[in-house]
Amino acid sequence: MEHIDEVLNDAWVGKEIEVRGWVHRERGSNKMKFILLRDSTNYVQCVFNRNDFEKIWNEIDHVQVETSIIVRGELKKDERAPTGYEVRVKSYEIVGKSENFPITKDQSIEFLADNRHLWLRSSKMMAILKIRSTVFGAIHEYFRGEGFYEYQSPIFQAVQCEGGSELFSVNYFDRKDVFLAQTWQLYAEPAIFSLEKIYTIAPSFRAERSKTSRHLTEYWHAEMEVAWADFDTIINYGEACVKHIVKRVLEKNERELKILERDTSKLELAVKKPFVRMTYTDALKVLDEKFGMKIEWGKDLRTIEEEKLTTLYDVPIICTRYPKKVKAFYMIEDPENPDVVLGVDFLAPDGYGEIIGGSQREHDIEKIKARLVEAGEDPSQYEFYLDTRRYGSVPHGGFGLGVERVVRWICGLDTIKDAIPFPRTIERYKP
Repeated sequence: MEHIDEVLNDAWVGKEIEVRGWVHRERGSNKMKFILLRDSTNYVQCVFNRNDFEKIWNEIDHVQVETSIIVRGELKKDERAPTGYEVRVKSYEIVGKSENFPITKDQSIEFLADNRHLWLRSSKMMAILKIRSTVFGAIHEYFRGEGFYEYQSPIFQAVQCEGGSELFSVNYFDRKDVFLAQTWQLYAEPAIFSLEKIYTIAPSFRAERSKTSRHLTEYWHAEMEVAWADFDTIINYGEACVKHIVKRVLEKNERELKILERDTSKLELAVKKPFVRMTYTDALKVLDEKFGMKIEWGKDLRTIEEEKLTTLYDVPIICTRYPKKVKAFYMIEDPENPDVVLGVDFLAPDGYGEIIGGSQREHDIEKIKARLVEAGEDPSQYEFYLDTRRYGSVPHGGFGLGVERVVRWICGLDTIKDAIPFPRTIERYKP
């Protein structure tokens, strides 16, 4: 038994084939029944002639959308068929009936969210999920190709890294001071003194009370950490990784990008052209000059400002040297300006916003302690992390890439919720 995509070529024309899948669409008359059969690879039109099935025509005539079926017949070439070929059915087997499939045309966003488990079968979601799979594979391929080791950190954590207000507390037996991981970073840094170059793809959790099109409470995080690295090295890894991801999607997912009506010429630019590089201070000047947006120096860039900025360029922006007071305690000060840190955000074009955040890490133990106190944290709770600075510390850094944000940008999606099979937000935790 073959997958549909394997037989959609002239070599199979005139031959008996057997394919299986689900009824994507059906139409017909008293004499003919046309079923567009779907599997994970493609679609093929299956033609039932009543003269061949007179005794069981009533069953065939009542086959509905999403019925699972095995079809046997002769493959014919027909340019009128959706994929250019059709099966003249000689026999079939209904495996699983489907009656009154609830998802029809023009359903509301909320209805589709409530029926996400069924909406995954749609052409749109199938295309997104295939691209998502390519993205995951490309991340692994890139880092392994650069000599990185895959490394995992705990999901249950006892310290915060990205802000206490965004933590999900867990009832960990009788303890209340355990949280779901926001990032692997504090548990990744100890490992670079062993493995030097490490990466992971793992879920992260942020209890952000945000209802924007680019926030999830549970998302997949591709993170890297590397020893003996300066700021430029970290940035270069980020740019090369993003380029590799886009390149692989363009190579492997042409059909899926077409289904999503994505303008691939825009993605090709991200592969061919260098990314735009500017400092935070430069970004404020551009926003003022181009949009009349006067932002006080020292305030973090909001979503609206990031989106405006990215409309000016056709490739991602690498924005560096943010004010120290708006960034995490572990980011190292710029030696030329102690008011800013060697931190970086990658902003995707066309208003898609931040896809990567990273930095060179502070290696001065006293400065880390002072920053923790400023952030309202007790340095004694971070002794395991501070030990990495006590015993043979080296320059190092890393970044985190939001996989769903990258998928959203590549696919050209209106909302990040479509970039993951089952989105989790402040308002939705099921199905």
